[in-house]
Amino acid sequence: CHHCKSKSASAPTDTSKIHYEKFWLYRHCSSVQQRDRQAQKAGQLFSGLLAMNVVFLGSAFISSMIFNKVAITLADVWILLSFLKVLCLFWIIYYLLGTSRQPHAVLYRDSHAGAIWIRGSVLLFGSCSILLNVFQIGYSTILIHCKSKVEIVFPSIGILFICTQAYFLWHHSKDCIQVQHNFTRCGLMLTIATNLLLWLLAVTNDTLHMEIESQLREVEERFAGKAPSSHPHWCNETTLCTCPNTTICKVFQQGYILLYPFNTEYCLVCSSVLYVMWKNVGRRISDHHIPHTKPKFKLQGVVFGPLLGTGAVIIGACVFMMYQIQVTSLVPSHQILVIYYSYYIVLLPLMSVGAVIGTIIHALEKKELDTLKNPTRSLDVVLLMGAALGQIGMSYFSIVALVATDPTDLLNSLTLSYSVLLIFQNITQNVFVIDGLHRQRATPPGKKEDTKEEQNHEAYSQRRVSVLELGQEIRKASLSYIHTYSHLSWKRRVLREISFFLVLCNIILWVMPTFGAHPIFENGMERSFYGYSTWFVIVNFGLPLGVFYRMHSVGGLLEVYVTA
Repeated sequence: CHHCKSKSASAPTDTSKIHYEKFWLYRHCSSVQQRDRQAQKAGQLFSGLLAMNVVFLGSAFISSMIFNKVAITLADVWILLSFLKVLCLFWIIYYLLGTSRQPHAVLYRDSHAGAIWIRGSVLLFGSCSILLNVFQIGYSTILIHCKSKVEIVFPSIGILFICTQAYFLWHHSKDCIQVQHNFTRCGLMLTIATNLLLWLLAVTNDTLHMEIESQLREVEERFAGKAPSSHPHWCNETTLCTCPNTTICKVFQQGYILLYPFNTEYCLVCSSVLYVMWKNVGRRISDHHIPHTKPKFKLQGVVFGPLLGTGAVIIGACVFMMYQIQVTSLVPSHQILVIYYSYYIVLLPLMSVGAVIGTIIHALEKKELDTLKNPTRSLDVVLLMGAALGQIGMSYFSIVALVATDPTDLLNSLTLSYSVLLIFQNITQNVFVIDGLHRQRATPPGKKEDTKEEQNHEAYSQRRVSVLELGQEIRKASLSYIHTYSHLSWKRRVLREISFFLVLCNIILWVMPTFGAHPIFENGMERSFYGYSTWFVIVNFGLPLGVFYRMHSVGGLLEVYVTA
């Protein structure tokens, strides 16, 4: 009958369904994977809650110190942060000597995490932070008669913390740890929270606040052509400590102010690397995530980008040196601020146009997007967007202050143009870099030719090269460079030119504010409009983020250059 036929037809389907549902290995494996994902989510949630509570506790301490200096003092905040540093030190040492040495602890390493440029920046900023703490110890030792011993103990613990953390990140930033997941996650989150609190304290530190105000008052008086008034250094309502009129005390004081931005950069960079490690805890990397051929940086296929970028770097270095000489001279001139802002007003539109052209070429290429899960790339996008808010926020504050006062003044109009162009440049560069990071890697052009050239190079290196052969080598290298350049498609060629140009521009825009060029402090329009305390917090919040943005953009642009 028809009913029997339909029943028999559906029988194979029912059998296969029952077979898969009752297959023990299938059911067991799926439940193990599900439990593993649930445990990972639970561990991330718990460690995240731990970090959130630590950050809120530290923020409450720092806020209480700002609004009620009698009940909560700076020494109390330092004691709390010292306790957190000691806990982090114990965990890092346990990880180095215990967790990472267990069998099967590190089966996978994330090739995208811990790039050499970001680990190098950890060492650079860490070294400057150590020197900063040394200056703070020396300064507090000179004024030991009126300063607390905590002001010596806190930077001493800081030096130990910075050294241990830098070593840990240099050697283990790529780890995908497979044992002690929850304990490792909690340790990483505790260290991230400690770095964020150190950054928050650096932004709102009242002691340095008063010290920089004294320094800026002297600069303003020199700009106005007046003799510097005798304002005591490091003097406020609660302390009467005055730096003695000795060279060593002045060196400690000036060095502390000069190196201060590096400490904030160190905290931000370490937090980003630690976050990637936290995301990689328990992560298993499959074969298609592991790059079989790691692309190398080669200066081939670019001509105009390096030339224009080198010109921007040289001119920027000259402007920076002129600025530093003028600011430290007895009678500084407003002309140097005009030159400084004019340099930016010329460079920023060029960078914006390049980024817009690069974005259009990305759209024309129609290259497939790389949709594989990549915690490092996801963090890069978040950091680029977040760090750009520092410069964008300061620019909007400047625009409001300048428009509300006197935008027709030459210096004010230059500052206004600089702020508007800086916002546009940050947005266009972010779009270009983020779009480029999500593009799949292109196949290198002329792969056979490259292999042949490598074989020729090895053959030549195995024997002695005479003067004539050296000339032939140079000629062949030049022809090889021209051959590679001509074989690149015009789209990829333009992308590489733009990427390299933007790399060099971001380097000089990173160097200038990092090593002391802060016209936003010396130009007193915004400070007089918002008040010193408010403007100090705005700038001290935005300036380190701006420096971090330039440094992080270099890494992203190099990645775009290599993938092109």
